[in-house]
Amino acid sequence: MAAQGIRIEGLKKRYGSGDTAVDALKGVDMEVAPGEVVGLVGPSGSGKSTLLKCLGAVIDPSAGRMTLGDAVIYDQGWKARDLRALRRDKIGFVFQAPYLIPFLDVTDNVALLPMLAGVPNAEARKRALELLTALDVQHRAKAMPSQLSGGEQQRVAIARGLVNRPPVILADEPTAPLDSKRAMAVIRILNDMAKKYETAIIVVTHDEKILPTFKRIYHIRDGVTHEEAGEGRGFD
Repeated sequence: MAAQGIRIEGLKKRYGSGDTAVDALKGVDMEVAPGEVVGLVGPSGSGKSTLLKCLGAVIDPSAGRMTLGDAVIYDQGWKARDLRALRRDKIGFVFQAPYLIPFLDVTDNVALLPMLAGVPNAEARKRALELLTALDVQHRAKAMPSQLSGGEQQRVAIARGLVNRPPVILADEPTAPLDSKRAMAVIRILNDMAKKYETAIIVVTHDEKILPTFKRIYHIRDGVTHEEAGEGRGFD
C-alpha cells in the first residue's frame, strides 16, 4: 500500500496478571487500505470487542503497533498525547444505534465534531451539508432526529462518522437492526463513502446478509485473526 489506512502488527491485550491473567488478544495482524471496506467476524468471547476498543483508543493494548493514516499511534505505548483528539480527528465511529443528539437538528448533529475540533461554525455546517447531500438526506438537514426514519438516522450517523475526514472508520454492527433491503443500502453507502473519501472501514458484524459484499474478511478466534477472501459481490 502506498498510503496506510490502518495497519495493526502483533497487537496483544492482557487483562489482569498472574494466575488470573486472561489474554484476550494474542497477536493480531490486520491491514486495511484507504478506500477499502473489510468485515470482522467472530463468536462471542473471541476478542472482537476488545480489538475494536483498542483500535478506537478506548482501552490500552498490552503490546504491538498500530498505524492510522501516516501516523504511528501505538508502539508499545500510545504515541498520541491526547487520545480524545485522536478519537475525534482520526477515527470515525458508526454504531448499531445512531446515538444522535435529540436537541440538535441533523446539520448540527453532523457539524458538532468539526466545531469541537476548532473548525469555524459556517465551515463545519458546510462540510456537514456536503456529506448529507452525498448521502441523499440533505432534505432533512433542518429536521430533528425524532422526525427521521431509522434509515435516515443511520445515514446521518454515517455522515457524522465521516465529517472529520478520518483515515479509519469503525462500524460496529451497523446493520443489526435493519431488514435486508436497508442493511444492503447501508453497506453500499459505506462502500461508496470509502472510495470517495479514501477511508479505510472495518465493519464488525454477525449479519450474514452482508457477508457476501466483502472482498476480504478477518475472522477472529481465541484472540488471533485469520484473513480470508470474500465474495465481494455487488459494489464494483
